[in-house]
Amino acid sequence: MVVLALSVLLTAAPMQDPRPPSALQDPPAQAAPVDPAPVDLGEVEITGRSLDTVIRAFVNEVAEPNRRRGLARWGDRICVGVANLRAAPAQAIVDRVSTVAGDIGLTPGEPGCEPNVIIIASDQPAALARDLTRERRHAFRMGGPGMDRGRAALEEFVASDAPVRWWQVSAPVDSETGAIAVRIPGDCRGDCDAAGTDPAAYAPVIATFAASRLSTQIVDELLRTVVILDANQISGFGVDQLADYVAMITLAQIDPEADTSGYASILNLFDDPGPPTGLTDWDRAYLQGLYDAERTRKNLRAGRMEIADTIHRTHRALTAGETD
Repeated sequence: MVVLALSVLLTAAPMQDPRPPSALQDPPAQAAPVDPAPVDLGEVEITGRSLDTVIRAFVNEVAEPNRRRGLARWGDRICVGVANLRAAPAQAIVDRVSTVAGDIGLTPGEPGCEPNVIIIASDQPAALARDLTRERRHAFRMGGPGMDRGRAALEEFVASDAPVRWWQVSAPVDSETGAIAVRIPGDCRGDCDAAGTDPAAYAPVIATFAASRLSTQIVDELLRTVVILDANQISGFGVDQLADYVAMITLAQIDPEADTSGYASILNLFDDPGPPTGLTDWDRAYLQGLYDAERTRKNLRAGRMEIADTIHRTHRALTAGETD
């Protein structure tokens, strides 16, 4: 775990004094109620959704894989760096994101590790996003197919006015070796100068261990996440709430435009007048289900269903533990 430069303080939301109750008064006399005439509502159909249906709807709503790719997750290591926050809130965010990562099977980085999750607070987040994407363009768009959400999405990232905005880079990798399975401009095997214009030197080589039309050994892994916090908008929220929100959008590919109002989720932090105080069982089940899934199906829809099935099992285990 690592903490970078720190300067902005997260403050707690001010408490509002309740208004004094009005004096008790005798209520005005009311006429005796009259039973209304019955109204024919016709046929009324009451429907409900099964847990499977709700889980699949949630996955479809919040999950945002890169175009024509499966849902990505971190491979085995995550290292969190925080900049432009005071030491206490910065360390709290680093520790919390690392703890959640460890809970789902990842290995948090030791102090001094090179961050692959970079969290930056700023009172001018739009300018920061613009400068970063201009000066570090390759870090946001590495050029390989299926490694990010595209140019239009990057422009939305820069133009966003959300309290928290994020950008992730992922890559298809060989699940057996961890090697990136797509060509990245400028990368080659061996000596690039000696390779010259030989296209074979720039193409990845994947040794297939079990050929199948239904399964694949190529899976998608997250490589980098950049999170920008708007210091002007986050000051009214607790550090614990903010840290859990950052953990959720850091450890999974979450759609910034997802409508999660119908679910108990930390993703409602900035929209719900009474948001959760931290990750809910629903959130934990989603993350654990994502990291427990095999992700070996070639069909992307089937792969998403596999994750939904795993979430269902995790959710059932969590709720069963609560009732024991």
